[in-house]
Amino acid sequence: MEGNSVAPSVQALILVGGKGTRLRPLTLSAPKPMLPTAGQPFLTHLLSRIREAGITDVVLGTSFKAEVFEEHYGDGSSLGLNLTYVTEDQPLGTGGGIRNVYDSLTADTILVFNGDVLGGTDIRDVVTTHQESGAEVTLHLVRVNDPRAFGCVPTDADGRVSAFLEKTQDPPTNQINAGTYVFNRSVIGEIPTGRAVSVEREVFPSLLANGRHIHAHVDAAYWRDMGTPEDFVRGSADLVRGIAPSPAIAQQCGEALVLDGADVARGAVLIGGTVVGRGATVGAGARLDGAVVFDGAIVEAGAVVERSIVGFGARVGAGALVRDTVIGDRASIGARCELLRGARVWPGIQIPDSGIRFSTDV
Repeated sequence: MEGNSVAPSVQALILVGGKGTRLRPLTLSAPKPMLPTAGQPFLTHLLSRIREAGITDVVLGTSFKAEVFEEHYGDGSSLGLNLTYVTEDQPLGTGGGIRNVYDSLTADTILVFNGDVLGGTDIRDVVTTHQESGAEVTLHLVRVNDPRAFGCVPTDADGRVSAFLEKTQDPPTNQINAGTYVFNRSVIGEIPTGRAVSVEREVFPSLLANGRHIHAHVDAAYWRDMGTPEDFVRGSADLVRGIAPSPAIAQQCGEALVLDGADVARGAVLIGGTVVGRGATVGAGARLDGAVVFDGAIVEAGAVVERSIVGFGARVGAGALVRDTVIGDRASIGARCELLRGARVWPGIQIPDSGIRFSTDV
């Protein structure tokens, strides 16, 4: 940024350092933000939303498989962005990860994103709330039907955050932390260095306790944490069906998205927001419902794949049933196998024909 006499007014920071353990075995080979989602690396959807909001200066806070991001995006020019990469040598938590990039932040207003959230909020609205409220930090809060699985964030009549509450069976509000924040840059400089710091459990409560102004931007826009296989599959399907908005998808695809070079046999059924990756093959009579089939994978004739992820170059044999399952890269599932209820197959594993079943052969 040297040579710029006027720093850009708003800069974005995306935290993409997590190991994605809940999505293993897929994240053994690729960091979670780079997993294919509706035909693009998941991170591309967020980057496209940031660019659409008119923000072009983006810092990626990386750690796990850090080199993969720069190899794919380079300087960001292909997306109309200026990308900077800052790598954590040791895990620093959300607050420490934000503080770690402080020296690369040149704007007065910093938008911070959690790199595994799929959202539909107009980013400009969150920034406007921050600027008009005069807050030092603004949190995007989203209203959910059942907040019990999340910590909740109550606000007062003026929209100021009044507390940060842990998970409880009787939450006083349905507003939860959506993982997007707007910081005045000076506040980031106050975060302790050299150790792991949680922004949710340490930084924000400390600011509140000291009477600092934390504001909330509250809406009920699309929001999903993509950290589990179930949410990853649903988020991908929502993008395909147009339920979740993304500027990275040129047009709404309807019930399925078949990418370039894929071969889908006549008579195969693709529904529920299914994605068939580049160079993948789907055999005659196969039924894919809410499936995410990565590039080069094979689903043979008569197989059924529901709400499942089939990794790069993996094979699902003829007549197999795969439901609520994650199949790792290059794994081979034999004909007539049944994999159900959260099964996970590690990369390269070969299961013989009829090798795993939940029902008897008849």
